[in-house]
Amino acid sequence: MPMSENDDTPPLSQTSEPLSRAIGERYLTYALSTIMHRALPDARDGLKPVHRRILFAMRELKLSPTGGFRKSAKISGDVMGNYHPHGDAAIYDAMARLAQDFAMRYPLVDGQGNFGNIDGDNPAASRYTEARLAHPSEALLDGLAENAVDFRPNYDGTLEEPVVLPAAFPNLLANGASGIAVGMATNIPPHNLDELVEGCLAMIAEPEISDEALVALIPGPDFPTGGILVEPRESILETYRTGRGAFRLRARWSVEDLGRGQWQIVVTEIPYQVQKSKLIERLAELIQTKKVPALADVRDESADDVRIVLEPRARTVEAEQLMGMLFRNSDLELRFSLNMNVLIDGRVPKVCSLREVLRAFLDHRREVLCRRSGHRLDKIAHRLEVLNGYIIAYLNLDRVIEIIRTEDEPKPALMAENWAVIDGERAFLTEVQAEAILNMRLRSLRKLEEMELRAERDQLMKERAGLEALLASDKAQWKKIGAELREVQKQFGKAAPGGARRTDFAEAGEVAEVPIEAMIEREAITVILSKMGWIRAMKGHNALDAEIKFKDGDGPMFAIHAETTDRIVLMGSNGRAYTLLGANLPGGRGMGEPLRLMVDMPNEVEVTHVLVPKAGEKYLLASSDGDGFVAPGEELVAQTRAGKQVLNMREGARTQVCRVIAGDHVACIGENRKMLVFALEELPEMARGKGVRLQKYKDGGLVDAITFALADGLSWKDPAGRTRTEADLGEWLAKRASAGRMAPRGFPRDNRFT
Repeated sequence: MPMSENDDTPPLSQTSEPLSRAIGERYLTYALSTIMHRALPDARDGLKPVHRRILFAMRELKLSPTGGFRKSAKISGDVMGNYHPHGDAAIYDAMARLAQDFAMRYPLVDGQGNFGNIDGDNPAASRYTEARLAHPSEALLDGLAENAVDFRPNYDGTLEEPVVLPAAFPNLLANGASGIAVGMATNIPPHNLDELVEGCLAMIAEPEISDEALVALIPGPDFPTGGILVEPRESILETYRTGRGAFRLRARWSVEDLGRGQWQIVVTEIPYQVQKSKLIERLAELIQTKKVPALADVRDESADDVRIVLEPRARTVEAEQLMGMLFRNSDLELRFSLNMNVLIDGRVPKVCSLREVLRAFLDHRREVLCRRSGHRLDKIAHRLEVLNGYIIAYLNLDRVIEIIRTEDEPKPALMAENWAVIDGERAFLTEVQAEAILNMRLRSLRKLEEMELRAERDQLMKERAGLEALLASDKAQWKKIGAELREVQKQFGKAAPGGARRTDFAEAGEVAEVPIEAMIEREAITVILSKMGWIRAMKGHNALDAEIKFKDGDGPMFAIHAETTDRIVLMGSNGRAYTLLGANLPGGRGMGEPLRLMVDMPNEVEVTHVLVPKAGEKYLLASSDGDGFVAPGEELVAQTRAGKQVLNMREGARTQVCRVIAGDHVACIGENRKMLVFALEELPEMARGKGVRLQKYKDGGLVDAITFALADGLSWKDPAGRTRTEADLGEWLAKRASAGRMAPRGFPRDNRFT
C-alpha cells in the first residue's frame, strides 16, 4: 500500500543476504541446539537437559525418596514453567521412562500408578499418576547445596538451574542413553553399577589401565530385562575400545518336560527394548506363514513376570534347533548397537571409549570434591569467626551486657571496644562477630556454653586442617573419591536388592541348518491339482483315478502320491520350477486353494508337470523346440515364491518333457511322427540352460521323450490299452540330433510314450 504524504512512519529496515547463507546459518544454529541441549547426554552425569531439569524440579518440590508422592501433572507443570519451556507431554514421557524398571537399570523416579509396561502400553495420563525421587537420584543430586557444580539462569532469567549434577556414580553407563541429533546419534546400553564402581576403582589405582583389564571388570552390558549376551569377548573388547559396535542379545529360555515325551519351551526374559506384544504377534505370524514349521503354537502366560510358552509341532526336532530358527526369524535375538557419542564437559560431542567415559566421570567427581571441600572451608571460616566472637563475649560478659544496656547503638560500641582475651591479649570484634553477639539468645548465657564453644572451635579447626590437606594432595583426593564410590557400591551394588547382574554370558554356538523335513510329522498325502489351478493335499495315498469333487467347470489335471515332508515341484510352461512343501498344502476337505496365491506364477503360464524329486534322481528336461539336457533332481527345487529358471528357451516355446531318468538310452518323437533313439551319455548334465538338440525337424517340434534300458526294449501302450514292446531298435538307433525314422507300427496316434 503506498504511503501518504503525511505518514511519518519510518520505512521498515531491510537487509539482503544470499538465501543459502541465511539457511545455512539458521540450520547450523538449530543443529547445535539439538546436539547440545536435546539429544546427546553429558558424560559427567549421563543426563540430557530434560532429565536433569526433571530431577532438579522434583528436588525443589522436596519429593525425597522417603517423603510423599505428588501428582505427575504438578511435576511436569513445574518443569515446563520453571526450566523446560516445551510440551508437557514430552516432559511427562521423559519422566515416565525414568520410572520404568524395564527401561532403566536403576530407575531415577519412584512412580505410583500406571507408568507403562513391557508390552508397549503407554503410561496413564499425568493427572492419574504420582511420583517422587528414587534413591539413586539422591546420589546424583547430593552436593547441589554445597557449590559442587555451576548454576546458570533458566530460560527467562527468574531462577537458576544446575549445568550438570554432582553424580555420585557413572549414570551414563549405569542407565544408558539414546538419542538422535543432527548428523550424529548416540546409543549406550545399561551396565551393572557394581562392575562400574570396580572399574572406576581400578582406574584410580592405575590411571593407564589397559582396555583388556577394564573389560575384565566390566565384561558387558547389564540390561534391566535380563537376557543372554552371546557376543564373542574379542568383539566386546573392540566395541569398548572404539566406542562403536553391537552386542548380540538373546532371550532366556528353558525346556519344560510335560511327561510322556511331550515338552514345551518357556521364555522368561526377552531382549531389551523389545515390546512383548509385538514379539508375540511376530511369533504368531511365523506360525501362520509356516516360516518356522516346527512351531505349532505360542501363548503368553505372563503375569508380573514374563512367561511365553512355545509349543513344538513335532518331537523329532531338538529344542536348540527350534530356538535357533526363532532367533533368526524373530526378535528373540537382536543386535543392540553401541555408539558412545557423548558431550565431554558439556560442550564437545565425541565418540568415546569405555575408558574415556569413566575418565570423564572421575575427573568430574574430583572437581565436585574440590568444590565441596572449598565450600565447606568457607563455612568453617565463617563459623570460626563467630565462635571467636562468642568466646570474647563470654570472657567479657559483664562489659558486653553493660554496653548493650547503656548504648543507643551497641554494635559500633562493641566493635570499638578493645576486649581482653586470654593471657592478657586484646582484640577487636569484627562486624560479623558483633552482629552474632547481638543476635545471641539469653538462654545461651549459661556456664557450660564457653566449654562447648571451645570444643566446637577445636573440632572445626581439626576439620579445616583435614580439608586443607585434602586439597593439597592428589592422592588424598583420589582416596576420598574411592571411599565415596564404595559407599555407593554398598548402597546399590550386587549385595543390594536388585543389584545383582541380570544379563548372563554364553557362547552363541552354531545351530546346524535343520532340514524342514526333520521338523514335520511324516504322513502320506495325495496331491491334486485341478485344471483351473486349485491345489490340495488329501491324507493317505488314495487311488490316483478315484472320484474327487471339483468346482463347477473344473476337473482333474495332475494327481501324485507324496508325503508331508516332500518338496513338490511344479514345472511351468515357461521353464521355471516352482516348489511347495507338502506340509504347507491346504487340506483335502475343501476344494483347495489357488496355486497362484502360493507361488508367483504369471497368469499365462501353465503347469506342465508335477513331480517329487528324490535324492540322487536325475531328470530329462526338454523344450518343444527339441532342445534338452539332464538335470539333477535337487537343482529343480526353488527356494523362493518366484521359482527357479531351469530350462531356457526362445519365445513361443514351452516345457515339453520332464521325466525321471531310468535307463541308458533316450527315445524322442516329434510332431512329424519320426522317432529317434540315441545313447543317454550324449546329453550333457546341467543345472540350468537351453541344452542341446535332441532331434532335428524340418517342421513342427518335439512331442515326447523318454529314457529306457536298450536291453529291455522300448514299451508303450497301444490304443486298446495293451503293452507293446519293440525289442529291435536298430532301425531308429542313431546319433543325437538326427532326423529319425517313422514310429513303429501300432505306436499311439498322440505320439506319446505313456
